[in-house]
Amino acid sequence: MTPEDPEETQPLLGPPGGSAPLSRRVFLAAFAAALGPLSFGFALGYSSPAIPSLRRAASPALRLDDAAASWFGAIVTLGAAAGGVLGGWLVDRAGRKLSLLLCTVPFVVGFAVITAAQNVWMLLGGRLLTGLACGIASLVAPVYISEISYPGVRGLLGSCVQLMVVTGILLAYLAGWVLEWRWLAVLGCAPASFMLLLMCYMPETPRFLLSQQRRQEATAAMQFLWGSEQVWEEPPVGAEHQGFHPAQLRHPGIYKPFIIGISLMAFQQLSGINAVMFYAETIFEEAKFKDSSLASVIVGVIQVLFTAMAALIMDRAGRRLLLTLSGVVMVFSTSAFGAYFKLTQGGPSNSSHVDLLTPLSMEPASASVGLAWLAVGSMCLFIAGFAVGWGPIPWLLMSEIFPLHVKGMATGVCVLTNWFMAFLVTKEFSSVMAVLRPYGAFWLASAFCIFSVLFTLSCVPETKGKTLEQITAHFEGR
Repeated sequence: MTPEDPEETQPLLGPPGGSAPLSRRVFLAAFAAALGPLSFGFALGYSSPAIPSLRRAASPALRLDDAAASWFGAIVTLGAAAGGVLGGWLVDRAGRKLSLLLCTVPFVVGFAVITAAQNVWMLLGGRLLTGLACGIASLVAPVYISEISYPGVRGLLGSCVQLMVVTGILLAYLAGWVLEWRWLAVLGCAPASFMLLLMCYMPETPRFLLSQQRRQEATAAMQFLWGSEQVWEEPPVGAEHQGFHPAQLRHPGIYKPFIIGISLMAFQQLSGINAVMFYAETIFEEAKFKDSSLASVIVGVIQVLFTAMAALIMDRAGRRLLLTLSGVVMVFSTSAFGAYFKLTQGGPSNSSHVDLLTPLSMEPASASVGLAWLAVGSMCLFIAGFAVGWGPIPWLLMSEIFPLHVKGMATGVCVLTNWFMAFLVTKEFSSVMAVLRPYGAFWLASAFCIFSVLFTLSCVPETKGKTLEQITAHFEGR
């Protein structure tokens, strides 16, 4: 859209005169879409309790050895990378609502295949399918929610995407205490099935309908979501058919958000979140926690609480402030992690993370436990800091900053970047530790966190309180 005065632009999703909407069904629609990220989180968390259960499976054909267990946990990222590409194609052609409905199929089928598995290959196939669904849901749900939300609650509802992801992970951890892997997979079908039922009654986003010149349906969708109608501003005719062409990267309205979106996803993973989560159980064991599964639940609770706090203050504090605060907290916590490893590592680096966390033999037991609590405190601080900003906000900004006609392709590239960087960091972290030693690896993560803060302050715009059209106009210099 190219209004001559952006300040006077009537937002597509704004209540008349700026008043409160007459209906709150927008929250119901956002909840229905967020069940996709809940399934996404459950699929990610599923491997943690399922792998120990599968290691002691009665059938030899299902029993996981070390190599199979590694693939069982990691193959979901490969599926998710493919799902990000597929989701970017689907969201522009099938629409936001239908894409969410379609992603329930691989979720349910994937968990059903795991439930009925008779050998390791069926387990891996089911995990690959759930990963595909994760990639689609991680792209489409933020886009759907941002396009049905008005500026005053877009931060709250957009942050609920990450909140539902960490809630799904925590749900998998808690259910894993009482359920074996088959029944845990049955439970995994529930959120996606519920989303399928709810989304059938939810409308397509008014913005997408308007881009398809379906004005009457867009008005009906607004009536459902808001309980009111308003003056619409039509998108430019044919804009929805422009698609993406490499020549468009010369335009600031395209390349600026593109650079920001990709950088945010890369910095999110380079912060070291996967490395910290990888060490979580061992760190708690060093601090004399007898039940290592309790450590996972504690980590999950911290994530849920602080992500919920971020959602509640997102539309007041703003995206830039929370990203900056989050980055600063992660700088201090990863630096403290490095200090812990420096204090407990006396000799050359060892590739085993269990050995890396073994205190020096010359230290008293009380000192080693005290140092372990330094690691526990650093880890909890890091997870809290990540959950407040760099966890939810990159996904929220990804759904806000791209123009309508390139949103599918651009968000697809961002999701692919996120999953690729997650895979790369997880795979190469042990190699980095071998070269830099453990403390050096975490201090490197601290340096990336410093860069993320500088990038936020210099490049990331504040989107709080702005319509999506005003955000687009900002990048275009209007």
